[in-house]
Amino acid sequence: MQRVIAYIDGYNLYYGLRELHLKRFYWLNIQKLAEHYLRPGQGLTFTKYFTTVVKLPEDKRRRQTEFLDALKTLQYFQVYYGQFLSDTIVCRQCGHTYTTYHEKMTDVNISVEAMKDAFEDRFDVAFLFSADSDLVGSIQTVRQLFTTK
Repeated sequence: MQRVIAYIDGYNLYYGLRELHLKRFYWLNIQKLAEHYLRPGQGLTFTKYFTTVVKLPEDKRRRQTEFLDALKTLQYFQVYYGQFLSDTIVCRQCGHTYTTYHEKMTDVNISVEAMKDAFEDRFDVAFLFSADSDLVGSIQTVRQLFTTK
């Protein structure tokens, strides 16, 4: 049986669902999603979910916290947290100032975990759920260093 670990870019998944107007899937069972892609002879051994906690607005933060709390009840599942960095933006036309936030560390956290798990021989196959091309290099490196994976 091939051991599979699923790496989920949670923030990327959320915004992909949002862009496609698939709000009904916001409360998706992440492990069931990963299991759906298993081939015969494969077994999901662990799911790793990477996200950043929303600070504002409060109702959005609360909903995300409830979702993460529900995910944490799953066996063989762990949440890894990044952080938000803020930037102050000034409108060139009117001079209005506002703050915007950028999610940071998710890509690095996924890359480090996949490399660590490959090195420690925790999987035979890795599933990566993300549309972020920043992860291509680290996945290629895992495949080069660990040719049986």
